[in-house]
Amino acid sequence: MRTRHREPQTLVEGTLDRMARILAARNIDPTTAVVPAEDETVSPLEALSAGMPPRYRAALADHPQVLDWVRTVAEAAVAPNQGARRQVATGPSLLMAGVVGAGKTHQAYGAVRRLVQSGVGVCWRATTAADLYADLRPRPGADSERELAAVSRCPLLIIDDLGAAKASEWVEEITYRLINRRYNYELPTLITTNLAIRDLRAHLGDRVASRLAQMTTRVEFEQVDRRRHRLAT
Repeated sequence: MRTRHREPQTLVEGTLDRMARILAARNIDPTTAVVPAEDETVSPLEALSAGMPPRYRAALADHPQVLDWVRTVAEAAVAPNQGARRQVATGPSLLMAGVVGAGKTHQAYGAVRRLVQSGVGVCWRATTAADLYADLRPRPGADSERELAAVSRCPLLIIDDLGAAKASEWVEEITYRLINRRYNYELPTLITTNLAIRDLRAHLGDRVASRLAQMTTRVEFEQVDRRRHRLAT
């Protein structure tokens, strides 16, 4: 699944854009919509779902190591000020490896849903590695450095299909700068890859592989393409 990156989704303060998506999902005309009563306000989980790709809005994380990660990150959440909702700030990262269709992306989105269900606020972003590189390539009218800084400092980031893009010095350098920033600031990152873990070093370089080895817990998924399995049954 190739997913275009999304701007950080903040679950603490509502935005007009987010509300428009929610109203559209409910087939409500925003020009005639009435502001809901307090007991009908949008829940954090509904707001989260509105910002997710439709395929993953009901994603359920059930892998033991993923659930352990959720608990650790939730416990590390902090309140920006007294009385405010606790927010995901720092924490460990996960590197989920397995064949295409093994359920890695499903688990990643499900982990974000679990975090919200635990009661913490989550400012997050998701991208495929290929889309990330496309967005960061220098081009007229685009500030690639600003975009890289925004992705690097997002409190929670999903990077899908790391290692799927064609290797090059530029790809290795951009990947290193992104991973190194998140490593230094201990920002939780959910990474999926179709490469065997032993192949990441050859594809991404020693510097990236070294950071990933230190900052992530490695999760090996069973060698079953669940998409094909569902079609076969």
